[in-house]
Amino acid sequence: MTGLGHGSLATIHNITITTDDSDMDMLAVQTVAAGGLGARTNSLNLDSLNHRIAAVPGIKNSATRRMPNATLRIYVQPYHAVALWTDGDSYYPLSGDGTIVQTPLDARDNDAIVFRGKLPNDISEITTAAHTLAQHINYLEWIENRRWNVITTGGITVMLPENEPVAAIRSLNSLKETQHILDKNIKTIDMRDPSRILVK
Repeated sequence: MTGLGHGSLATIHNITITTDDSDMDMLAVQTVAAGGLGARTNSLNLDSLNHRIAAVPGIKNSATRRMPNATLRIYVQPYHAVALWTDGDSYYPLSGDGTIVQTPLDARDNDAIVFRGKLPNDISEITTAAHTLAQHINYLEWIENRRWNVITTGGITVMLPENEPVAAIRSLNSLKETQHILDKNIKTIDMRDPSRILVK
C-alpha cells in the first residue's frame, strides 16, 4: 500500500494505493494519482482519474473511492506477464490476453514463450502448452487470424491445425522425444490435417 498526502480537509489531502501484486512498481501510478491531491473533495472526477491511471503501462483496471477525512482509496489491478512479444529486435512482456505489459526487456528470457506479429485475444492456453517445447521454440506466429505456426530454434516451421492446436503441440513433443524430429534436417512439419503429418 502506498500513501500520498498534503492539504486541508476541504480538499483531497491523502491518497492510498493498493494492489494484490507485491512486486509491482508503483511509481508511475503514484505520479498519476498525485494529480488528485489538492482537488476539491466533492468535485474530483473519479472516472477521469481512473481513466488516467488505467493508461499507465501494465495496469489493467483501476477503482477509486472517496473515503472519510478527504482521502481517496485507489485499487489497481496489473496485467501479469505470461510470455514475450518481439518485433524482431526487442522483447516485450505479454499478458494472457495478448496485451503488451511494459517497456522492452534488455534480453530474452530463454525459458519464455515468444510471439511475433498480431495476436488473438487469448494466448494463455497456447502459451501453457508451448512451455513443454520452450527450449526448442524461437517464436509462435498467429496466421490469418485462425491458426498458429511454431518456428523452432533450428529453423523448422511447424504448421499447427486451426482446431486443437494444443493437442498438436503434445503430438509434436511426443515426436521430439521418440523420433528426435526437431533435430532432423527438415524445413516444414505440416500438422494442419490431424489425420496425417507431412514433413518436407
